[in-house]
Amino acid sequence: MAHVPDTTCAMAKSERIHHVYTLLVEVGRKTGDGLPDGATGAALMCYASGVDEAEAVRETVAILKQADMAPLDVTGYGTLEERLDEGHDIDDEEQALMERARAENAVIVAQMTPFFEDKTKG
Repeated sequence: MAHVPDTTCAMAKSERIHHVYTLLVEVGRKTGDGLPDGATGAALMCYASGVDEAEAVRETVAILKQADMAPLDVTGYGTLEERLDEGHDIDDEEQALMERARAENAVIVAQMTPFFEDKTKG
């Protein structure tokens, strides 16, 4: 009798449902990061696909590092469903970006807000 490999684990892993998580990533400066001159860093609003939030965070940080960015901190805001349950107002454009992240199993940077040092503080 021939041995038939057990593919249950491989199938279960590939069939796991991906969710899209909203992440706010703070980045510092790094050579080649593409941030504007004079910026001290930035906040990036990202939509990232993952089987859980931890995976979405890991993938986002890895992709940002590949893009020569310096991730410092990540704040998770949950899935679309979790955000709606909390009363967040999510427009059609934002939902379309989330759906794109899910369909492409990708990380989408939806918004970048650069930080500049306040020179009036002393």
